[in-house]
Amino acid sequence: MSMLAAEGVETLPVSNTMDGHGKPINHLTKGEVNVVVGYLHKVIPNEQARTSMFELMLDNMLVACKAYNIPVLLVAPSEVQEKAKRLLGETRSNVYVVTPGELEAKIRKYL
Repeated sequence: MSMLAAEGVETLPVSNTMDGHGKPINHLTKGEVNVVVGYLHKVIPNEQARTSMFELMLDNMLVACKAYNIPVLLVAPSEVQEKAKRLLGETRSNVYVVTPGELEAKIRKYL
C-alpha cells in the first residue's frame, strides 16, 4: 500500500463502524473507487454478532460493493487463508482473501 500511495494512488482504510477509523464502504457510490482493501478483522464482528447475524452484517457492509461490482480484497496471513474463506462463505463472488505479499499485485489488477 505504501508503494501505491507513493505513486499517487489514493488509499483509504475500510471502517468497521466500531472503531471510528476508515470509510464505511456500504456508502460507496458508483465510480468512487476501483477496489476496496481492508484487513480481514475489519469485516469480522465480535463473537456474539458473528454467530447470530454475521451473514446479514457482512451483506449490509458490502452492499455497495456488490451493487457496483467493486472488488473487495481482505488481507489475512497465509496460515489462516482457508479459515477466512470458510468464514466469509462462497457466495460473495467479488470478495477475495489475499496475503500481504500478494496485495499490491492484486490491487493493480483493478486499477
